[in-house]
Amino acid sequence: MTRQIQVIAVSGGKGGVGKSNVAINLSVALAEGGARVVLLDADFGLANVDVLLGLKASNTIEQVLDGQCTLEEVLLDGPAGIKIIPASSGTRRLSMLSSLEHAGLIRAFSDIANQLDVLVIDTAAGISDSVVNFLSAAHEVVMVVCNEPSSITDAYALIKLLSRDFGRSRFRILANMVADEQEGRQLFDSLNQVCGRFLDVGLIYAGAVPFDTKLRDSVRQQTAVVLAAPSSISARALRDFAKQAQRWPLPAKAEGHLVFFVEQLLAASSRSGGALANSK
Repeated sequence: MTRQIQVIAVSGGKGGVGKSNVAINLSVALAEGGARVVLLDADFGLANVDVLLGLKASNTIEQVLDGQCTLEEVLLDGPAGIKIIPASSGTRRLSMLSSLEHAGLIRAFSDIANQLDVLVIDTAAGISDSVVNFLSAAHEVVMVVCNEPSSITDAYALIKLLSRDFGRSRFRILANMVADEQEGRQLFDSLNQVCGRFLDVGLIYAGAVPFDTKLRDSVRQQTAVVLAAPSSISARALRDFAKQAQRWPLPAKAEGHLVFFVEQLLAASSRSGGALANSK
């Protein structure tokens, strides 16, 4: 029987909105709630999840594709029991993989499917083919925005692209580094208004994470703020976000299988001629 596995992609259009911290803390909070979580660092230009957590990766997906190791051997042990797939060097293009390599990548993810309930993907910044491919293949897309005009415009551009070219119609919006809940709601309303005017998409408010020096401190300590300062305002907000994610509906039928996600990713890459290398 095919297991249902949630695939959540965290993006944000522009850089500097804190999406990697969101992805890490979401993963840790979900794991603390009992889920088996794998975090995929999909920023193949400026990989940073391992650095943010003080980990050292000896192997990446690149070595898996080359047949040098299995995906299970690549997995890093992270905080709260999460597993991390570190980013590759970005020297291979998914659209250029042979059919044998396609099958190998699908098999590699299939081999770890029984070890996880949730796959969280930390995408790169921007609207490159790599970012779009991961977002189009994921079941849930979380857009992280902050109170900067460029953040809203870049998020809108990415939503428009995914809607127009890939038929994606639902996006969850998380306001990050805001003063309070009211500012978070205002950011969401601004984006929702412009999307409602020009696009046929539905945006769902996923909450607000206040600006917090404790979060900045946790980055310096190379740990998740939900562990370093669990009672801080940012940690509480991120835990609330994770509790929301636990209630999100699972994909139906085969779409819940990890293999389906990889097949969709490869198909999207072939259509766009996109590259994992050009994520930044």
